[in-house]
Amino acid sequence: MSEDVVADRTAGELSLGDGDRLSLGVAARLSRYLQVLIQARKMGKDTISSQELAEYTHINSTQIRRDLSGFGKFGKRGVGYRVDSLVEEIRRILRSSGQHNIVLFGAGNLGQAIASSDIFADHGFQIVAIFDVEPKLVGRNFGEVEVHDVADLPTVVDEQDVVVGVLAVPSGAAQDVADRLVDAGVKIIFNYSEQLLQVPPDVTVHTSSPAVDLLYALYFYLT
Repeated sequence: MSEDVVADRTAGELSLGDGDRLSLGVAARLSRYLQVLIQARKMGKDTISSQELAEYTHINSTQIRRDLSGFGKFGKRGVGYRVDSLVEEIRRILRSSGQHNIVLFGAGNLGQAIASSDIFADHGFQIVAIFDVEPKLVGRNFGEVEVHDVADLPTVVDEQDVVVGVLAVPSGAAQDVADRLVDAGVKIIFNYSEQLLQVPPDVTVHTSSPAVDLLYALYFYLT
């Protein structure tokens, strides 16, 4: 991810460089639209309507049209949106075009599953290295990515211009790993553990919790 895309915790906005900002709400919705569009493209769809996007994202179609119209005229009445074009436009808006190198910390079951999937590659993120403290895993490959010793972390981050680190480690190890990533120069940490991480103000942490997502879904089911 480009260094000019950094979450501003105090303003609740996403910096796009040159003083332009998206609210975190808009950025989150655009990211969700992008996720659906990429899957739609894999399914062979050339066009998609705002109603279809609404069904997949559970976001009101009026809100979707309002979000997209704020950046230009993308759709055509009666036809919908061209999937390929809208993917590129949203990537441009989110400043996520091109390839962005990331490192994955943890070569256990979760780490191996992440490395072997297209979950990040579909969105332009390339896992350039996996790190693990277990000596027997060092040198092995998962999803065509080699597992490195943690001592190599600073060199890889510097040489591969890595800004994002993904944590796929137990909660008890997460803070130590986060400290290593910060010391190596990583500015964005994607945390799959439940640990509340302490990081400097210039480092952004995003925690992904299936339990939280399930609670969110359950709330709307029950209400």
